[in-house]
Amino acid sequence: MKIESQTRVAIRDGVNLKSRKPFCWGGLKGYEQFVAIGQALQSVSTDEPETEYLGYLRTRVERVVKSNRVLAQDLREAHTQLRRIAECLRYPPSSFPTAGTSEDPLSSEQIKREMEELLQEFQPDLKRRPAQAALHGAWHRLWQDCGSEWLLCYAIPGLPPDNLALESLFGRLRNHQRRVSGRKSTRELRDFGQCQVFFLAESEQDLLERIRLVPLEEYKERRRRLDEAEAPRRFLYRLHHNPLVTMRRLVDRHTARRAELSSDTSRSPPQE
Repeated sequence: MKIESQTRVAIRDGVNLKSRKPFCWGGLKGYEQFVAIGQALQSVSTDEPETEYLGYLRTRVERVVKSNRVLAQDLREAHTQLRRIAECLRYPPSSFPTAGTSEDPLSSEQIKREMEELLQEFQPDLKRRPAQAALHGAWHRLWQDCGSEWLLCYAIPGLPPDNLALESLFGRLRNHQRRVSGRKSTRELRDFGQCQVFFLAESEQDLLERIRLVPLEEYKERRRRLDEAEAPRRFLYRLHHNPLVTMRRLVDRHTARRAELSSDTSRSPPQE
């Protein structure tokens, strides 16, 4: 019974596998896990009463594998194409240590040319291959909208292709802040986060040189744009926690703004 329970756990795990990483697709990994479980259960003899339940599980697993074989093949081909896209972009950087060096020089024009060739080669059956059709549509849309921004990291030496290292740094700072304060909120990092980053710099001069790379006016403009981008999320947060007070404040702001506009209109001189 313990072994049968572990088999059920393995089956349940294959059904509920999540996709937390870009190249680890839970659905595809779960199907491959089901295939492995079915192959393992093939060696179990169903002639004995003790193996009847395992035989029942094998029948169910084989049914699932058979009914999803075409969809899994479509998903596998889409995953292979996604890997080709990542290789074209030389991503992740840890898998291509020589990219951008004298051994493997790169340029934005080269990456653009290779990506355009991949786009032309990838022509799936959009009606019968839903996974590849979804990848085809998203790939073309993102490349058209953001392709020029992706190419910047190949044109500017030292510019990373993502901000995962920066997010990891501030993730660690948030964890430390929660442990120190005992509160979930890490709002203090917005004001004092740079002081904690100071302890991670090699020296004070190193920190100053990094800060001086960003012009002050550009930093202020970026902070203003960040506040504007976060305003809808903050509004929804307040609305979910206290809708009455939030809406009253919104109405009061609207009333004050109308009064301000009315006052400005009354003070303005009449036009001839």
